[in-house]
Amino acid sequence: MEDIMVNTHSGGCDHIRTYLDKQPFDIHICHCSVCKRATGQDTTHLALFKHADLTVENLEGVNFQPFNDHNVDGPLVLCTCAVCARLIMIDDKEKRVRAIVPNLMGYDATNFPATYHAFYDCVDNSPKLIDGLPHYESFPPDFALPDPA
Repeated sequence: MEDIMVNTHSGGCDHIRTYLDKQPFDIHICHCSVCKRATGQDTTHLALFKHADLTVENLEGVNFQPFNDHNVDGPLVLCTCAVCARLIMIDDKEKRVRAIVPNLMGYDATNFPATYHAFYDCVDNSPKLIDGLPHYESFPPDFALPDPA
């Protein structure tokens, strides 16, 4: 009988599988313009993991494009499947983090409850979401990226 490894969380598409067994170090709802342009959503539910904690099968089948179209040389890249164009993950060229947008990348968002709102800007007159989570103009003061893998 063949052993089948069951991972805590998995996502991706029929061509690229991503999985992890560790919890994210940060989960938030992002309001920044970069996430809005990259995902096409008004707000983006992001789960951030240490780079080595999110495994990607068939990485050679992934297309990489700048995550921030206004800073194409930035460290983050948006990864899509070369076959079906599904969003797979956000990767970091510096190997610090990998991120998922659960509702766009094949994960169950209820497994990754957000703990705050990031890059909330009241200048555009958007009302604060009344969900009991704190709102920050950037990341919270205690936020720190992990060291490269």
